[in-house]
Amino acid sequence: MGDIRVGIGGWTYEPWRETFYPKDLPAKRELEWASRQVSAIEINGTYYSTQSPTSYQRWHDETPDDFRFSVKAIRFATNRRVLAEAGESVERFIGSGLAKLGDKLGPVLWQFAPTKRFDPEDFGAFLKLLPKELEGRPLRHVLDVRHASFMVPQFLDLAREHGAGTVITDSPDYPSFANLTADFVYLRLMQCEPERATGYASEVLDAWAACAQTWSRGGEPAGVPRVEGDAAGAPARSSRDVFVFMINGAKERAPAAALEVLKRLRA
Repeated sequence: MGDIRVGIGGWTYEPWRETFYPKDLPAKRELEWASRQVSAIEINGTYYSTQSPTSYQRWHDETPDDFRFSVKAIRFATNRRVLAEAGESVERFIGSGLAKLGDKLGPVLWQFAPTKRFDPEDFGAFLKLLPKELEGRPLRHVLDVRHASFMVPQFLDLAREHGAGTVITDSPDYPSFANLTADFVYLRLMQCEPERATGYASEVLDAWAACAQTWSRGGEPAGVPRVEGDAAGAPARSSRDVFVFMINGAKERAPAAALEVLKRLRA
């Protein structure tokens, strides 16, 4: 099986002082504590502003050796009319200190605006800008597309050509499809419910945990939505790494949902 990592988006969220963190935990130790409860965290602050190498180094040092960070790329690279012109922003972001995370660096997430439509030529040019490695370490890129025009085989073919993953999202607002395009799987689950202490119903958590296990063994679970007409299909793998993040919805419930999935995987 590949690694299955389950986590949350960020680690600083005031309601988590009531639903996740111990009452007496100092704020400066939130990452240290959270990284010992979940196995991965998606860093979202990097989407809004450039972080320093010192910050990346500190995050590396405060977390366990087997921990992983996903890093959301700066919005200036993706929220633009012509993606092919993003080269300078991409280069500046990748060189801003990600290398300080060392082996703890997981996928780099490129999130696009809900209004961004699929333009094959422009999007293909953007994918060519994404570097394959950073200081000798291979980079994994994952694409979070949010417009229905991306639900076509041509987009999947482009992602596969460049070895980029595509986000599997659980959201009523964005396209949701599970056609695999890389050697890893990336989920952003966004429908935690405030009235449920565990975020999701028990049977839904069971289903996502089972899907993660199937993907990690190189298989493809039944019952997940896919883009029709995808003749190429998923790249053959004997195993895949899987990243599962509880991201949105009732965010105060995200840590509990992540812990429930981890509990099922460990069982």
